[in-house]
Amino acid sequence: MQRRPCFTQDEVDKHHRSYLVSVWNPLMAGPYTPTTIDEYLRKRLMPVEGAIPHLQGIEMYGSSIPVGAVGGDLFEYINFQQRYDIDARIQRALKRSKEYLEPRPTDAAPHNSVDDHVEWLKSRPGYKPEMETEYRDARSSEQVRVAEDLRELYSTAGVLVVDAQGHGIISAKIASTVHDTFHALMLSELDHRGKTTAELFQRINLRLVLSVTARNALGRSEKESAQEIATMLYGEVRPYGHFRFVNFGHPPPLVFSAEYRKFMDIGKSGMVQFLPLGLQIAEDDPDRNRYFSLELRQRRANSSDVAELTLMSPGDILFLYTDGVYDGSDKEERQQLENVMRDHYVLSAKDICNALLEYAVKKDDHLRQINEQDRIDDKTVFIIRRN
Repeated sequence: MQRRPCFTQDEVDKHHRSYLVSVWNPLMAGPYTPTTIDEYLRKRLMPVEGAIPHLQGIEMYGSSIPVGAVGGDLFEYINFQQRYDIDARIQRALKRSKEYLEPRPTDAAPHNSVDDHVEWLKSRPGYKPEMETEYRDARSSEQVRVAEDLRELYSTAGVLVVDAQGHGIISAKIASTVHDTFHALMLSELDHRGKTTAELFQRINLRLVLSVTARNALGRSEKESAQEIATMLYGEVRPYGHFRFVNFGHPPPLVFSAEYRKFMDIGKSGMVQFLPLGLQIAEDDPDRNRYFSLELRQRRANSSDVAELTLMSPGDILFLYTDGVYDGSDKEERQQLENVMRDHYVLSAKDICNALLEYAVKKDDHLRQINEQDRIDDKTVFIIRRN
């Protein structure tokens, strides 16, 4: 007589799953609940206070409030000293500068990219020994410059502000795409340049341009009327308030003067701005015929497209924001923000930030009262205050 198994296969599988949960989650009280995609993106896009950089003569703080569970605003501190091992990167660059000068022993395999290129040079007609020497000298000095530029990061902090059109999980996904692309390209920039350059932002822009083959992760098509786009502002702060930044369609920064207790007028010549990410590519881009573009920009982004602002006096404040706080154009709204700033400018950067966000949230209550909830948007405020 055949005996019946003690457990069915379903019972065995259920017991196995329960065992794995108890092993990998020994401190869990109650059933395991996986993180939802909106919870994941909300945590991913929110700033981490422990990453706030500390620069001489500068205090900074930022925060975001999404409309719903998750929004399309992204704000992040770029704390170079915390995120990257600057000492190790400098030592690697200096080591490479010496290695690149060393001729490769006969019959030895190439040790680095310089050896590999020299091997190719030797295979070309008209090769002369001095060509190897000149090339090795050039690549060696390039690494010396990388080391010098890396040292600047000890006294530099970055800030990334992204505002994807709309709000909700799709907007959050777009903002997350910009975030991931930015950090992947930053690694390459520090490896090869030792600093951020305009090329990094040109490549981020290209990542969001609509592909003619629809291979773009945003999944747009030429016939769609709606555009899924994002604005971006990335800037780097130096001690005592020097701020260099690139702007892709983002509302321009405001500078509050502690002496005059008002926002200062900034000439447009110092506020270079591109269209939002994904809308425009350069006419000299080799892949320009593989993407849709509203119009072709005459040239690729370069160092002349980086704007600069300086906080001149102690107490001066640089105010960055997304259009859920202010769209950068309404004069009456600017005056209201100036009043809030005037009432709080002597406080900490965190208190100023919270006061501005509180004001913006109160505006939402008014929009609800007049049945214009569709105008409510995600909110981000970032304050840089010179001490």
